[in-house]
Amino acid sequence: MGLREEKKQATRVAIADAALGLFLEHGFDRVTVADVARLVRVSVNTVFNYFPTKEDLFFDRQDEVTQRLPAAIRARARTESVVDAVRRAFLAELERGEATLGLHPGIERFWRVVEQSAALQARLRQLRDRAEEALAETLRQETGADPDDPMPRIVAALLTAADSALHAEIRQKILAGHQPDAVREETRRTAEVAFDALAGGLAAYGR
Repeated sequence: MGLREEKKQATRVAIADAALGLFLEHGFDRVTVADVARLVRVSVNTVFNYFPTKEDLFFDRQDEVTQRLPAAIRARARTESVVDAVRRAFLAELERGEATLGLHPGIERFWRVVEQSAALQARLRQLRDRAEEALAETLRQETGADPDDPMPRIVAALLTAADSALHAEIRQKILAGHQPDAVREETRRTAEVAFDALAGGLAAYGR
């Protein structure tokens, strides 16, 4: 990465970090993009150059989130089913404490802001839809399915639903005051049951 790109990345991180601090303190709907710009000492246009919408400021890692499942499918062994690939990727994220799972200390403040904002809840649903679409396209490419074959979209819907439900379980338990380490263990057990159920019907798909 060149010096120019490093500077741009540093500016992006500074804007996102400042915005998150304001959102956590005041709530998403009460903070404006101008508030963020003033704190970082850049123009409003500069903020929009990096983040097209205020929701993008809050979910600044959304591209990583929507590409998680496609990346797991592309990285699998050719003898591994798509269910096993997604299971392996999810359990690995649990093990290493992947930040986007929302299991680190203090994360309940983040989820509380989401819970209180209709705009952020809508964006979460959009991210789920984008993740499902990206997964369906990856499955189509990886399996060589015909354009009119419905299976890539059906399988993507099932896998995305399971993944989304596991994330929702984490959020609900964290908001209920459960400790992150306990939630991690509970989620690991739930994930094994969920993926076992999916594997029963999709064991050979994508091999």
